[in-house]
Amino acid sequence: MSEHDDVGRQPGSIEDMVPEAVVSEPTVRDSAVRLVLASPLYRGATIALFLAGLGQSAAAPQIALFLTKDLGGSLTAAGLFYLTSLTAPVAGYLVGARSDRTGGRLGLFRVCAVAGFLGWAGIACATRLWMPFVIGAVVLGFAVASASQLFAAIHDELGVRPSAVGDGVVSIVRMALTAGWIVGPSAGAILAARFGLRPMLFTTALCAVAQLVPLGMLRTPPRSGSASPSRKTALPEVPLRMKVRTMGPLLLFTALYVLVYAGEPIKYAYLPIYMIDRLHFPSGIEGAIVGIQPLVELVLMPLSVLAARRIGMMRLMVVAAGFGVAANVCFATTGSAPGLFAGQILMGGVWGVFAALGIIMAQRLLPSAVATASAIFMSSTALSSALGGSVGGLGVGVVGLPHVFLVPATFALIAAIGLLLMDRSTRKSQASSSGPPEPNETSWA
Repeated sequence: MSEHDDVGRQPGSIEDMVPEAVVSEPTVRDSAVRLVLASPLYRGATIALFLAGLGQSAAAPQIALFLTKDLGGSLTAAGLFYLTSLTAPVAGYLVGARSDRTGGRLGLFRVCAVAGFLGWAGIACATRLWMPFVIGAVVLGFAVASASQLFAAIHDELGVRPSAVGDGVVSIVRMALTAGWIVGPSAGAILAARFGLRPMLFTTALCAVAQLVPLGMLRTPPRSGSASPSRKTALPEVPLRMKVRTMGPLLLFTALYVLVYAGEPIKYAYLPIYMIDRLHFPSGIEGAIVGIQPLVELVLMPLSVLAARRIGMMRLMVVAAGFGVAANVCFATTGSAPGLFAGQILMGGVWGVFAALGIIMAQRLLPSAVATASAIFMSSTALSSALGGSVGGLGVGVVGLPHVFLVPATFALIAAIGLLLMDRSTRKSQASSSGPPEPNETSWA
């Protein structure tokens, strides 16, 4: 990198995650896509996360029908099932802490994938209403941690074999999970209609265990700085109990992410009802409005990585949270198809940024324990669903449709302000330091 290139570099950008020696090397022949295709770990993780997203998203819209139709539960009981995911952050932390202590990323990934198979297969075979609740809280909570172990393994591999396009690798792997969530709901609905709900849920179980196939017998990559891949004693020791002060930036960032994501369950619960019952849109228009967001998200994810190189990850996330405010204001005030399309396009911008960069930022905020950071961040969607579902249910009873969407708009505004303050604190600390921050480190005031 020339001196002129360094002048325009923003503090907190993705380049800070890559050693200077690596950034300065020519990367014309080195692309993220080539790296993913060439590496068994990156390629296998991409396929595995697509299967994970496919299975999870196929079951998500159908589980309430299974609880009410097959097990005779009430609508209230079906809604309470989603609260079982509140155990996911605890399970994720336990798995992440063990992973950081032992370094066995892929071994724990395989355990979590098998837990996913047992959990969904158990739910598919359930004969009593209480059984899915217990299985969901105990078994599936650990299954959610499988994805975080893959991202921790990728982080370790990039530490051993650094690349200037390492952030692009993470983005591509994350895009596979999003792609699975695009295909899954339709596939789940077709399977349920043709074969029934129990076979559909068992298919979700098969998707969970099928994650093992693309990674085969691949071994966990060594962490950066280890002398030999086969010597566990070479791995740097990571403390089991990290001080709250050390984890503070990660926990704050995750809490702000929870506020941004809390709008999603509110939107998916009430936007279709609003379009059908109040606006009387035909099904084609409704489906187009709902489906445009993930398409925009997929397009913007690689572009957000490039944008973050210029303006910084945290600053770009402030903009994305602002998009969330604008999107929910569109839902609450426009009452027209163009307005709702605009809102969904803006929401695609929100998740095009956070889906691509969120996991990278989480790992940066706790570089000494990336598996713990990944697990805490990725399990935060469970907290968001619980928050959005409960607040949305209360809000719609008080202010009604469409004004309930002002609630997630307020959440997103708080998140934008919080992220802006975090960004300013980081830049102020970097400016006052005697030297540039080390790679993969973030200073906090």
